[in-house]
Amino acid sequence: MGPYAARAMAYKDEQKELKKPDEFQKLGAEAMPFLEKHGRQVVMIVGGVLAVGLVISIGVTMSGRGEVEASRDFGGALKVLERTVNATSTETKAGEEPPFKTEAEKDEAIVKALTDFRAKHGGTKAAVSAALPLGQAMLRQGKADQALPLIEEYISKTDGTDPLRPAAYEARGYALEAQKKYDDALNAFDLLAKENKTDFMKGMGMYHRARMLLLKGDTAAAAKTLSEIENAAPNSAAARLAKDRIAALTAQGIDVPKPAPMIPAIDAGK
Repeated sequence: MGPYAARAMAYKDEQKELKKPDEFQKLGAEAMPFLEKHGRQVVMIVGGVLAVGLVISIGVTMSGRGEVEASRDFGGALKVLERTVNATSTETKAGEEPPFKTEAEKDEAIVKALTDFRAKHGGTKAAVSAALPLGQAMLRQGKADQALPLIEEYISKTDGTDPLRPAAYEARGYALEAQKKYDDALNAFDLLAKENKTDFMKGMGMYHRARMLLLKGDTAAAAKTLSEIENAAPNSAAARLAKDRIAALTAQGIDVPKPAPMIPAIDAGK
């Protein structure tokens, strides 16, 4: 299997995991901002899969001793992403690092490891790849101002075929939202819906658009967007989130348009 194929398979597996119901899909009180409520789970799209995918991606176009050395060191730096979090466990397998006690402790370790790595290997492809998980960890720490330039760097220096770009688009939207730049965040999430080729992330882009519209006070437009998600991304996490949000709006007496009937696909063989 070639490196591009391996990376694509890893990303496919990642998407399957994201579609499973989890805490991220549980919608709470409307008054609580989404980013605050899901602070620990925001931009957790990567993790171990990112560690593998990023190393593969930079290995594809390696040239020169500096790039090779950076690639090798990057693999070591990313091992921190693979370490689990367990507040009570005292067991450690031979040759393995002990689990972190808290998510915050893990994020601190990620930031240190990747910041040190980028300082040593600045200007390499591996340093660009490290920008995304570093930016996401900083975003989880509430450092949106520091996270956004890193996320922008990753987006600007990777091409449109990079399968991890949806993670970067979404992270950029979260960073802008945390800065209360709702118009910019809305545009970022629109790009996620527009440029991503999977229904799952397209639906998430639409859902985030609806959230931004609600934050901006445009309830009617938000309700319309929510009503369109089921047809755009049927049976996805985004569709389930939209249904929960629609139920909350309806309970508040807000009229939500009925989704348009889905048009059955035409069988070309008939």
